Amino acid sequence: MSGEAAFIAALRGLATHPAARGLADDCAVLEVRGETLVLTHDMMVEGVHWLPGQDPADVAWKLLATNLSDLASKGAEPLGVLLGYTLAADNAGFAGGLGAALAHFGVPLLGGDTVRNPGPQTLGLTALGRATHLPVPSRSGAQAGDGIWITGPVGGAMLAFEALRAGNTSADTSAYRRPVPRLAEGRALAPLVTAMMDVSDGLLLDATRMAEASGATFALDPSAMPLPVALPPERRRDALSWGDDYELLFTLPAGILPPCPAHRIGTVTPRADAPLLLGGAPPEGPLGYEHC
Repeated sequence: MSGEAAFIAALRGLATHPAARGLADDCAVLEVRGETLVLTHDMMVEGVHWLPGQDPADVAWKLLATNLSDLASKGAEPLGVLLGYTLAADNAGFAGGLGAALAHFGVPLLGGDTVRNPGPQTLGLTALGRATHLPVPSRSGAQAGDGIWITGPVGGAMLAFEALRAGNTSADTSAYRRPVPRLAEGRALAPLVTAMMDVSDGLLLDATRMAEASGATFALDPSAMPLPVALPPERRRDALSWGDDYELLFTLPAGILPPCPAHRIGTVTPRADAPLLLGGAPPEGPLGYEHC
């Protein structure tokens, strides 16, 4: 068990409120006087989630978008965000970028906190949303016979990151710098799915998490994976585990088609020895990104 997994396991003993969902989901779901709120918090660290020297406006966009992606996976409508900000050299650039991102997604800033730290910049953001469908989708719930779907390609962020790191100014690097949360798709899918989450840490790892939460095995078809046109054939396996794609991974009962563009990539089967099969066998090598 990794250090991250062990720590989360320890926290589960503290997170006993039903809203926490056992810390096994992307968001908390809190009932308040007849309203269902969806809450999430994500952090980003310089040198881990963005490159040193990267445009702070892009960093602000990504911080907001990754949190909104969690709300999208619950079919939630964003209500506002709280910012945790470590002061840096270009605070104005970040503030301007955040303002543009908030306006783009129609989300208000409600408050937050600032600190100063001599080390790498660390950022946090809490997003609050309102459920648009009950029950709110979770990672669990996938049933044997369900189809496994994803809203778009994986691997684009990997290629964009590599181009950005190499200083390739002619390449389109927006998939890494400015991901787009699938908010409309999440709301459309919420009444239909049996399980849903966003793909942030790598498709194979996140599919494994959904399968384990559902007590099932996910059998994925490698030939059905949507991938960027520019992806070299030898990088296909890398694309499935790199992460930062922020597409929605979801399951639908047999015979139900999604109300938005999506690709069927596999089938849920009864739980076998392994929670994930890729082309009929458990995948070898890293499944995705995990904090050590």
